[in-house]
Amino acid sequence: MKLCTIYLLAWAALAAGATDANWPQFRGPSANGVGAGAPPVEWNVESGKNIRWKTAIPGLGHSSPVVWGNRIFLTSAVPASGESALKVGLSGIASVKGEPAQSFNVYCLDRKSGKILWQRVAASGQPKIMRHPKSTHANPTPATDGKHLAVFFGSEGLFTYNLHGKLLWKKDFGVLDAGFYMVPGAQWGFSSSPVIHGNMLIIEADVQKNSFVAALDIQTGKELWRTPRNDVPTFGSPAVVPYTAAGAKGWQVVVNGLRHIAGYDLSTGKELWSMKGAGDIPVPTPVFEDGLVVVNQRTRPGTAHLCDTQRRGRRHYRRQNRDCLERTERRQLHADSAARQWPGLLLFRHRSAERL
Repeated sequence: MKLCTIYLLAWAALAAGATDANWPQFRGPSANGVGAGAPPVEWNVESGKNIRWKTAIPGLGHSSPVVWGNRIFLTSAVPASGESALKVGLSGIASVKGEPAQSFNVYCLDRKSGKILWQRVAASGQPKIMRHPKSTHANPTPATDGKHLAVFFGSEGLFTYNLHGKLLWKKDFGVLDAGFYMVPGAQWGFSSSPVIHGNMLIIEADVQKNSFVAALDIQTGKELWRTPRNDVPTFGSPAVVPYTAAGAKGWQVVVNGLRHIAGYDLSTGKELWSMKGAGDIPVPTPVFEDGLVVVNQRTRPGTAHLCDTQRRGRRHYRRQNRDCLERTERRQLHADSAARQWPGLLLFRHRSAERL
């Protein structure tokens, strides 16, 4: 069995007692990849420089750890026998075949020491969907609000625990087949991470058939709304951002897409606006800052949309670019999300290292 090793760097931002120390979801508190503190710019695992501790975790998992208080939560898929290989670099579109049964695990670690406080097996058995050689069976990052811990294993189900590891509820969405839309047999693995906002848990499932975005009651798992999406498999996560068109004071769920970039009313799931994307395998999660939503994609060349959340009628984008303030075309990588560096400026990481 192959062991992964989780490393916690000696960041000021992760020091116990820091005012902005929680990292509750994919890409942090504001889903923009920015945190507080002064992390080191240099570290060395072998020498231990700027490494506080390291803990071995079995299996494979592309999910990111989340942090609440003195606890760290993460997921992994552990094979029943042998090792799960991860291939990096160019590897085509084919899926990994013939894998053994997996244990879909959830871990809670002590933030100060790295000690495993508890471990739960959310599900076990033969994976319902194959994965890409670069992928894993544990891709979505957990989400927590300090009371609930939501973990999503795609076709294996959605599970919500309390922070002591008690299972509160679970939900099966059936087979969520995410892969290459032009070659349906190429299964790559589900990756969209859940988001908690107030009493709602938001999920996005862009898959080969019957794509949707939905909201569930975080307390009970009851489905509050589900809105169908006209899109092929995509791999980003939803973002909950303000919606202020025509003086409104509400929230919207914004999702990336190839055929269907859109914003949905958080309370009802009603579509508020939409536009067509340009990247054939959308991965980045939308980012919000200063009244703007940034949605970027990988194409040849790459495309980024800068959209004003204070305007309505984004459907006019294709005619007048009225609500999409700027569209840039540059070569980008598949998985680059925008990152807010300081107020008013959003940067993209891509091959040319240019600023947007």
